[in-house]
Amino acid sequence: MTPTVHARLTRAAPYWGPIAVGVAALCAATVVAAVDPHEAGHYPTCPSLFVTGFWCPGCGSLRALHNLAHGDVMGALGMNVLVVIAVPFLIWRWGSWLGETLGRPSQRRLAPPWAIWLLLAGIVAFTVGRNIPVLGPLLAP
Repeated sequence: MTPTVHARLTRAAPYWGPIAVGVAALCAATVVAAVDPHEAGHYPTCPSLFVTGFWCPGCGSLRALHNLAHGDVMGALGMNVLVVIAVPFLIWRWGSWLGETLGRPSQRRLAPPWAIWLLLAGIVAFTVGRNIPVLGPLLAP
């Protein structure tokens, strides 16, 4: 490989990461929007639900994403509130990543340990809450 070609490929390489992830996410969103997960038989059953009989924090995610793709935010909240919270954050984080590859100065900071533990505790509380009879009807997919 000549030095000129190698230099061009090296310069272009940072763009491929966010572009590939963006294209993959759009393709996945298109499939989930087109193939309704509310109808049985289109997607496999959640392995956690199948094995344990309990809803995991991700149960209802495909239905929530399908509802979001069709503009039904309230329906998505009813399927999985964590997905509705996570999607805007993931889009923002992807945009920041793309901006960094385009040369915008990075403003990224590491999350403090307490924030990671708080997030983990929230996910565990959500999982437990959706599987107990008192909160189950509110949080169940």
